[in-house]
Amino acid sequence: MQTYDWHTAHGIPRKHLRGQPLYRLVLSALVLLVLTSGHDQLNEVERIHARGYVMLLTINGATTYYLGPDGESGFEYALARRFADYLGVPIEVVTLPTIDALLPALESGQGDFVAANLSSAPMRKRMARFGPNYETVRPVVVYRRGLRRPRGPEDLNDGVLAILSGTSYEQFLEPLREQWGLRWETRAEASIEDLLEAVSNEEIDFTIVDSNIFDLNRRYFPAVRKAFEFDHSQSLAWATRLSHDDTLAHRMREFFTHSESEQLLERLRQRFFSHVEDYEPIGTFTFMQQMRDRLPRFRSLFEQASQQVDLDWRLLAAVSYQESHWNPEAVSRTGVRGLMMLTIPTARQLGIDDRSDPAESVFGGARYLASMIERLPGRIRHPDRLWLALAAYNIGLGHLEDARVLTERQGRDPDRWLDVRDRLPLLTQKRYFSETRFGYARGYEAANYVENIRTFYEILVWMDGRNHPLITRTEAPEARPKQAPGPVGTE
Repeated sequence: MQTYDWHTAHGIPRKHLRGQPLYRLVLSALVLLVLTSGHDQLNEVERIHARGYVMLLTINGATTYYLGPDGESGFEYALARRFADYLGVPIEVVTLPTIDALLPALESGQGDFVAANLSSAPMRKRMARFGPNYETVRPVVVYRRGLRRPRGPEDLNDGVLAILSGTSYEQFLEPLREQWGLRWETRAEASIEDLLEAVSNEEIDFTIVDSNIFDLNRRYFPAVRKAFEFDHSQSLAWATRLSHDDTLAHRMREFFTHSESEQLLERLRQRFFSHVEDYEPIGTFTFMQQMRDRLPRFRSLFEQASQQVDLDWRLLAAVSYQESHWNPEAVSRTGVRGLMMLTIPTARQLGIDDRSDPAESVFGGARYLASMIERLPGRIRHPDRLWLALAAYNIGLGHLEDARVLTERQGRDPDRWLDVRDRLPLLTQKRYFSETRFGYARGYEAANYVENIRTFYEILVWMDGRNHPLITRTEAPEARPKQAPGPVGTE
């Protein structure tokens, strides 16, 4: 099975092609040259400062490192970048094709440390020095919805179990070979997504992934389910070279024991994982069905509107799906209608005559969202600015401002989406909304609205990046706009 390479598929510039053999060969030679030319008396941290940057070894994946709509992203990358700030140097990323390749690359000098959702298993400690544990996960057995659910290891012989090569799973699976006659196969060139897709497509019956990886990826594979967890907690940690010089590992220990480290970890967990906690796979089944049946009719509209307002077309498509399930005839119980579910006053403000016209609705809704982004205080940064603007699109700027005021009164950051999100439901409680300017609002709906759009948006980005057949581009006569509506008026 061929591993998908995001960078190559998207034509990323040479500086991002970190996993390519020629690049690694040249990079290794340069590192060895530095180590043997005047810097041999420097310790590891001093050599990093002499070089001018720290080099991270990782793999592409949802929890590690990837190029998202806003550039480089991933939980491990975001945490590693903060560590680089702590060291006082920029970070350079080297992506390797497999987990197996990480520690040998570290040992040969292709990078300074590994941050790749790696457990500090005993077998790995013979190859590298690990920093402090920062997360605990459990191995999860994954199967396909609708098939017989395995309840324990003894049931895994009823089908094909495949795992990634280079993981620590074989260490605890080996005793089960003798106990239950358990059999499995390893996939050297596969990615986590490859195995989840293989389960979804019934090419294999079971795989094993860490619980945090499963939680983040299950949105993209609504057919997969968790069967059971193995009772083998695994501690995640970063790895440095195994040598007498432990200065880099020492700085890691300082970083993770710093007074603000736990707050940083919690913020990153919220940023990357909080919006998937209430994920419902049934909703994603419907989403993917409509992606196939309805999205192709309107994709060109979203793309044209995207160019007009400088917003990602996949974001506009996600908003439209949340609003109307891409149904131009949709009408709510409150009278909003169309692909972007515009109210009569909003349509009038936007100069829209027919809210059911797909072109008018999409162009108008896109411009309305852009106006929400523009009208927020200039100090609010992206992506919080986008999520807050989406909440305003749903609930109105006035109610959003009320929620931001409540957030500030409670000692949290009114410019941070996660803090405001947790206060939006207070607008339904009299003791809170009675003290606001605009009064009662169904704030919990706005909070769910934004989190749903974030999920749909990420799925669209992920599938578009893989050229998934469900999101292939097609044209339809009804998708061609009559005329792009004029500029947004002022209230």
